[in-house]
Amino acid sequence: MQPRLLRLSGYLAGLLLALPAGNAAAADCPVDHAKLVSALRASVKPSGGPGNGGFDNHEWASVVARDGTVCAVAFSGSAVGDQWPGSRAVSVEKANTANAFSLKSMALSTANIFALAQPGQGLYGVIAASPPSPDANSGDASLFGTPSDPMAGKRIGGVIVFGGGLALYDGNDVVGGLGVSGDSSCADHNVAWRVRKALGLDKVPAGVNPQRKDAIIYDMNAAGQSASGFGHPKCAGSEADVAEQLQAGVGAATLK
Repeated sequence: MQPRLLRLSGYLAGLLLALPAGNAAAADCPVDHAKLVSALRASVKPSGGPGNGGFDNHEWASVVARDGTVCAVAFSGSAVGDQWPGSRAVSVEKANTANAFSLKSMALSTANIFALAQPGQGLYGVIAASPPSPDANSGDASLFGTPSDPMAGKRIGGVIVFGGGLALYDGNDVVGGLGVSGDSSCADHNVAWRVRKALGLDKVPAGVNPQRKDAIIYDMNAAGQSASGFGHPKCAGSEADVAEQLQAGVGAATLK
């Protein structure tokens, strides 16, 4: 393995010791529920937004504060059942992962961790290292996705290594994480990219991975190997084309 990937593997492994889970005190939230709902609904097709190249489903979106505390959970449909129920917890885990593995000097999306988490790679097994709290699916289901979502104010933890999670940046530093789930993982990344921009929290500091920042990298070959070490497989739709239009994704040629 390349020295750079070995260093990154050690860095991420160390962060696992600090991954949050369980109850937590309230933390400063970079986004309130109303703003998250508005940004999400404007970013997916069934609620009036643009297409994202995948199934164009309704989606869940969640935000965690910098300490991993869940502070907003939302959905784009009219009711909880309008989007995949299982994606509620996944969106929180994506937010947690992106926040936990990003720094001021290193922005990593959940999509960037995919290749490293495959068998034979430096972070294989990482998804089992910090299992999510049982609180992810507890509480009154009628409150799911509302300002009083039962996960709010808790550290749920969890690690997801496919597209849809981004760290939130205010221009100075990481202020939390955003997770989107409910479509293909590639489309989830596109929606998260749109939502982050709409929230004004896409200000990744200058000099951080200047070539790609935390974009999804489509450089996996037929054998499942990533040239950059940070790659993600393409999905079946036009997600990669949408990502390119958004400057949210890059291919192997861009990285040469």
